[in-house]
Amino acid sequence: MDQARDRRDASVPGRPMGAATRTVRLPQPLPMRRGGVLHEVDVAYESWGPRRDDNVVLLFTGLSPDAHAAASAADPTPGWWQEMVGVGRAFDTERLHVVCINSLGSCFGSTGPASLDPATGAPYRLSFPTLSIEDIADAAHAALRALGYGRLRAVAGNSLGGMSALAYALRHPGEVDALVSVSSAARALPFAIAIRSLQREFIRNDPAWEGGRYPPHGGPIGGMRVARKLGMLSYRSAKEWEQRFGRARCKPLEDAPPAGFGHQFEVEAYLEAHAQRFVGGFDPNCYLYLSRAMDLFDASEHGHDGSLPSAFVRLALREALVVGVETDMLFPVEQQVELAAALEAPGRRVEFARLNCLQGHDSFLIDVPAFDAALRPFLARL
Repeated sequence: MDQARDRRDASVPGRPMGAATRTVRLPQPLPMRRGGVLHEVDVAYESWGPRRDDNVVLLFTGLSPDAHAAASAADPTPGWWQEMVGVGRAFDTERLHVVCINSLGSCFGSTGPASLDPATGAPYRLSFPTLSIEDIADAAHAALRALGYGRLRAVAGNSLGGMSALAYALRHPGEVDALVSVSSAARALPFAIAIRSLQREFIRNDPAWEGGRYPPHGGPIGGMRVARKLGMLSYRSAKEWEQRFGRARCKPLEDAPPAGFGHQFEVEAYLEAHAQRFVGGFDPNCYLYLSRAMDLFDASEHGHDGSLPSAFVRLALREALVVGVETDMLFPVEQQVELAAALEAPGRRVEFARLNCLQGHDSFLIDVPAFDAALRPFLARL
């Protein structure tokens, strides 16, 4: 039964989806892990490759991407993981059927705080229930079932998506053969929580946030700009900043504020350019909800004694791959070591790849050769 709908039916007004993105309406209300129920839920997705019963790979995204991971005949524009998904690539769509889900709570077709509440006809805004990583996993599971998918050959994700992939395997044991966790972890560390807490504070303290009740095409632009800049600092490494920019100066802006406090260094201009591209393309309330969901997640809560090994007893995985980066500040490589060790179990093959990439947390988007070399052999065996 295909309940997919055309992209014009996107549940989030003003947030366009790509030509290949479709949405599916869940057939049942979705109970939320931390209270509340969503009675009408849409999940946006894209897919690539021939579909069989034994070759389906579910791909979860990080916090900000949509479901367009790679180009397709329906939408030839490059996706956010273009060099990794496609014919002859690590996620080889000549052999694998890859489904990429836009997270519940996001603003690119899946139901979230910017969506219309069917009970009021107005956006949910802060009346949206508290979002958890487990809710993202459960919404994806229900969407796949509505689309007729069964057991998964693998579930994969990076950053927030790695948490969602792990939550999927925990919440639906016995339905996944393999796990691929890229630059993610079983829980957030205090440093990452502190960074995201500051990002949320910048947004909430912007007067234009209006307690979350900003108009659909307005909102806390200043707060989002600063939050994005802080995010970029945590996504990359200090070593990369030094090699890439040093102390290079930039040309003064014509509209620079008085007293010489405009951008003087290339690194400042770089952060500003990234912030400007982000503002207006992502809903601030959705950002707040997804950011907090990452902080709340702790896989050990699924264990009887609050430990990862006890939580992972329930997993029915045959194999797992964990990939970490030496320069990652948000999800330090030590967390990847912890995750891989906790996943080890009799009869389960667990591989760990420790990469010495320069670009920090964002390396999985930039250092394609390193991640291709880490993922391709594992995925080729699926």
